[in-house]
Amino acid sequence: MAEEHTNESEDLRTHLAQLAGEEYCYVTTTGRVSGRPHKIEIWFGLNSSTLYLLSGGMDRSDWVRNMRANPSVTVRIGNRTFSGMARFVLDVLEETQARHMLATKYQGWREGRKLSGWARSALPVAIDLKGE
Repeated sequence: MAEEHTNESEDLRTHLAQLAGEEYCYVTTTGRVSGRPHKIEIWFGLNSSTLYLLSGGMDRSDWVRNMRANPSVTVRIGNRTFSGMARFVLDVLEETQARHMLATKYQGWREGRKLSGWARSALPVAIDLKGE
């Protein structure tokens, strides 16, 4: 059983690594009031099986408020869909890595340069992904 779980985790990470260069992902949350699916297109970064997002609207964004009410989400990257559990990044090292990852991918940030206002101040959100 443990070997089977390890193979599934490795397969997931392999699939995600192939999708890391996609421009956008599509995150579907459950509406906290309506209960209906709510899909957004958003920039993302991947580290192993964790997807990172930055919310420029901080905790005022509907998708963030939906995740607080129900952290179970689906994520589509390219033609692949994954389930996942959202969480708010509290660890300082993980937060820094997420900010740098997205700033590098979308804004050409490099070590030694100042992060943009968005990369410095947006709310970091992580989604721990599971297989399809």
